[in-house]
Amino acid sequence: MLPLALPASAQSASETVTVKELTQTFAIENMYCALCPVTVRKAMEGVAGVKSVKVDFEAKTATVAYDPSTATVAAIAAASTNVGYPAKAIGS
Repeated sequence: MLPLALPASAQSASETVTVKELTQTFAIENMYCALCPVTVRKAMEGVAGVKSVKVDFEAKTATVAYDPSTATVAAIAAASTNVGYPAKAIGS
């Protein structure tokens, strides 16, 4: 019987990489029209490490799932603020 050669990636199957994901809700100012949430969402999604953004127009909030090793709450808030919609982290 011939020995079976495994690819290097299969040989190191015991190594596990854990990516932590956090969620933060932001209060968003200046959202008055139907396009405002789209602008906020796109700005926040542009931050490296942001996984998802859900904007609630009526509540004037955005809930963001992100990788804390790449993105920060301050960077996410700044992205919204920089496009005219000041964001402030709430809760946590």
